[in-house]
Amino acid sequence: MKKMEKVKPASKGRSKKSWAEKMEQDHSQVKIIDMDFADLKAGSRMYISNPKVIDAYVRTIPKGKSVTMKTMRKDLALDHGAEVTCPITTGIFLRIVAEAAHEQLQQGKSIARITPFWRVIDSTMPLAKKLTFGSKLIREKRKQEGLEPI
Repeated sequence: MKKMEKVKPASKGRSKKSWAEKMEQDHSQVKIIDMDFADLKAGSRMYISNPKVIDAYVRTIPKGKSVTMKTMRKDLALDHGAEVTCPITTGIFLRIVAEAAHEQLQQGKSIARITPFWRVIDSTMPLAKKLTFGSKLIREKRKQEGLEPI
């Protein structure tokens, strides 16, 4: 008897979005959290960012400096009239920023002109393990800039 293989359903004419296209999404908002969530308390004003805001923030980090996700989240919350920034969406959007920057690099853009995501993402972070291009570039760039693990 032959073993049946699972067949994936055909997509309905939609192609997969590029990382650059994912950069364009914007569902940013400030909302009141109705229950405790991650390290956030119920009743807090939480900012939900978007990839472009994360990209702009990362671009402000000077060469040779790094910022933790926690610091970035605090800064973004203050900038947008909130007490906290959502840790989950911040991680998702930071990944989109890193993947889009790497996509630009693959398309021939100079490394000096892409978003320096390695100033926030350390090669030991769980996020680095999710990147489609691995963590070698992050290790190399952090070493070149004299950045210690976060």
